[in-house]
Amino acid sequence: MNRIISLLVILTALALFLTACGEKSQEDVIEALDKTLDELTGYKGEAEMTLQTGEEPQKYNVEVWYKHPSSYRVALSNEDNEPSQIILRNEEGVFVLTPALNKSFRFQSDWPENNSQVYLYDSLVNDILMDPERSFSATEDHYVFQTNTSYTNKNLNQQEILLNKKDLTPASVKIMDVDLKVLVELKFTDFEMNAEFNDGDFDMDRNMTHAQLNSDVPALAEGSEEDSLTVYYPLYVPDGTGYPETSDLESENGRRVMISYEGEQPFTLVQQKSIVVEASTPMNISRGEPVDLGFTYGAITKEGDTTTLSWTYEGNDFFLASKHLSDEDMAAVAKSVYGTEEK
Repeated sequence: MNRIISLLVILTALALFLTACGEKSQEDVIEALDKTLDELTGYKGEAEMTLQTGEEPQKYNVEVWYKHPSSYRVALSNEDNEPSQIILRNEEGVFVLTPALNKSFRFQSDWPENNSQVYLYDSLVNDILMDPERSFSATEDHYVFQTNTSYTNKNLNQQEILLNKKDLTPASVKIMDVDLKVLVELKFTDFEMNAEFNDGDFDMDRNMTHAQLNSDVPALAEGSEEDSLTVYYPLYVPDGTGYPETSDLESENGRRVMISYEGEQPFTLVQQKSIVVEASTPMNISRGEPVDLGFTYGAITKEGDTTTLSWTYEGNDFFLASKHLSDEDMAAVAKSVYGTEEK
């Protein structure tokens, strides 16, 4: 009995010591996060993202801006900082820009609401605040939360979020499947809370022009045949589907390859070399939604009973169509297309 009393005394003393040293409880941190989110006017962040969803890790750089209440800018680039895509949200809608091809799409979409977003600090904080099953721990420098997620891809089941103790800014995020295997990792290299912005920072035309002027990578020549078409095959195919049949087609823009999969959930994947369009006037996709594929953004649309998903990767345009695949499986197939290739 005396030992139990002694242990209780020691634990109580330790708790008082930690409190005196400024160690915050989960409730303290949650209250501080709620206040931070309520007072947030905007932020700028830079991060390094690693995708572990293929045979080899894929690494990208991410630049993200947010201005209260609903202006967003996320720029994706590869390891060499070659520009890839920019997704914007402003008062005119949601835009997906591919500066090297002079292409832009406009959606009437509520992105980034209603789903988790690994790049966005406000989304991460909301995931923490809204998950009653969250777990909490602390290290010397970080508060660590593990939460459930609401990503479109249901395989992205849980996430571990590290926040810097000093100011509650994000340090890193790991997104895991149900077996806690890390599929996506994001490490923030810079973050500015309540950042200032200039007029036009979220304007579509200004972002397109700025990205093109500051690119060290020459845009693809219109109709260029400098390189042969690299054909990519998906690593992920739904159960009961297979037996791909490949056929070559000739179009006014050069070689086009169509890969048809048969079985219980048939689908068709078409790909061809990307070309630069002459004008950057946004193509409106009123019935579509932007889809985060990790390495790029695509556009998913529905025409009758057919669902289509289009995107650009490594100088190729891709077009995936099916009457049988769910939106989740469409995105899963698309995310796996970069895995294998042939000339």
